[in-house]
Amino acid sequence: MKFVFAVILQLSCFAAFSQNSGYLQFIKEYQLKYVEEHEVVKGNDKKKIQFFAADEKFKVTARAEHIYESPWFKMETSGKEKKVYRVYAILYFTLNDTVAKLNVYQSQKLMGIKEYAESLFIPFTDLTSGDESYDNGRYLDLTIHDLESGSYTIDFNKAYNPYCAYISGIYNCPVPPKENNLSIAIRAGERRYAAEH
Repeated sequence: MKFVFAVILQLSCFAAFSQNSGYLQFIKEYQLKYVEEHEVVKGNDKKKIQFFAADEKFKVTARAEHIYESPWFKMETSGKEKKVYRVYAILYFTLNDTVAKLNVYQSQKLMGIKEYAESLFIPFTDLTSGDESYDNGRYLDLTIHDLESGSYTIDFNKAYNPYCAYISGIYNCPVPPKENNLSIAIRAGERRYAAEH
């Protein structure tokens, strides 16, 4: 009987390892494609795009609360032009034993563009911002459809830098509102551009 339990345990561990390896490979391919298709960083400078080591613990399931008729407001940007957004939903989750939440925002401008009408985004800062990651935070993309079930899997391994992280003074990149300042370190996703590690 002990032998049977040992075999079952080994198979379970192997299955977990295989699943984790599959996910890590997926993230690696995702990041390679991200670098390859980057619209701002070109040529050899692409080598300066760095990422934290992929870690599945930064993939968390959140409860999504839809906020109806939230008022529009002007979000601060890295430039002079503010952009109009509203809170579309709030995501509640636990990471590293810390209860946290993030606002999901909808762009007034993008709503009028068919291709991006269902686009939403999450700008956030965390305890790595200004040190290991870009000062003005990072972004995550999602769609209205992603929230229809009432839950959403936040994958911080897909967090990316705004264009302003590479070239300053050209773009008006939204700056994460203070409500999206996480009191935990998100060592996942894209790191500070051209940083020494």
